[in-house]
Amino acid sequence: MNLVITLIAGRDTEGLLAGRVTAVRSALPVGSPEWLALGRACDLPVTGNDAAKAEKAARQAIGDAAIDVLVQPAEGRRKRIFVADLESTIIENEMLDELADFVGLRPHVAEITRRAMNGELDFAAALKERVALLKGLPATVLDEAAGRIRLMPGARPLLATLRAAGVRTALVSGGFTVFVERIAAELGFDRVSANRLDITDGQIAGTVALPILTRETKRDTLLQMAQDAGVPLSATLAVGDGANDLPMLEAAGLGIAFHAKPAVAAASRWRLDHADLTGILYAQGYRQEEILES
Repeated sequence: MNLVITLIAGRDTEGLLAGRVTAVRSALPVGSPEWLALGRACDLPVTGNDAAKAEKAARQAIGDAAIDVLVQPAEGRRKRIFVADLESTIIENEMLDELADFVGLRPHVAEITRRAMNGELDFAAALKERVALLKGLPATVLDEAAGRIRLMPGARPLLATLRAAGVRTALVSGGFTVFVERIAAELGFDRVSANRLDITDGQIAGTVALPILTRETKRDTLLQMAQDAGVPLSATLAVGDGANDLPMLEAAGLGIAFHAKPAVAAASRWRLDHADLTGILYAQGYRQEEILES
């Protein structure tokens, strides 16, 4: 089996990548570099099947430079199914933290969010605890919170390029349909799955409609989409940042932890710590000229 090492520069480190490519070539018996985007992303072919050894040597050669390293089989890199988490992945926000602003509890809620996403707390219990704090807020704050949403850099090109390539896409979230459906429509996701906030008499009821979407639901969405499309799991791609994303990241042919919580990054086979979401395209071998802006 032949492997490929993909090196992807993080923000403001494009000028460092060429030198680090040279360093990796000195450390490993790799082939000639193939630039996917000059100064931003480069493939290095490797003969052999010891991906862990190749990645370790590449990371040592790169040192502390903000450059991502992904090592995978050279064949079958372009995936046909894409499943993504929403918060801190496709968007920069954590929407429960945004909603907590309206009751003056953002720091408290943000800490619960951080611990839950790092796998320190039960996800469903942490979700119920945070939502209960919102009880009595007028439902109009949901639109106000939605106005704060910031797309993650690279989100538009990522979805536009995948759609053009015929990839089936899903946005799955432990967050709420009121936000997920809005972003899915804006970016063109084919499918959505999320939790639903209970609203009573125009106010947030402080509860979540059952059943609660869990980490298993995310994984099952990936499995079902692959089955429906008649493709092997090796042809699937998943991305997320939190502990509730780990099952789908582990199940996918290429599961990428994106700017992930420490425990999630440590447990993931592939990760992007520095690049924006276009790094997911470079990881699949897309070239700069193939990437659509919207």
